[in-house]
Amino acid sequence: MNTNINKESIVSLLLSVLKSHFDEIDEHIDLSERENVKLFGGDGLLDSIGLVTFVVEVEERLEDEFDVSVVLADEKAMSRRTSPFARISYLADYILEVVNEDSNG
Repeated sequence: MNTNINKESIVSLLLSVLKSHFDEIDEHIDLSERENVKLFGGDGLLDSIGLVTFVVEVEERLEDEFDVSVVLADEKAMSRRTSPFARISYLADYILEVVNEDSNG
């Protein structure tokens, strides 16, 4: 596993991707809650198309910045009681879990 990858570095990457996403559509969003930012569902920032775009960009940035190749939207993610896509913190934890499994597998 890349030693530079930890929860804080993933949270920063996720927030960066989210900010870029909304900058592209010229919409300001409040990211001051950092890992508690709601991504999807309820009052989340992303609709279903936005979530797909976000996930693809996150996968690409993880590969570019940390040299890890992961698939985030798979059956394992979708079958969880609490969606990893609900909040930044849930997704960061899920990414760490997937990266650790891949490096140990």
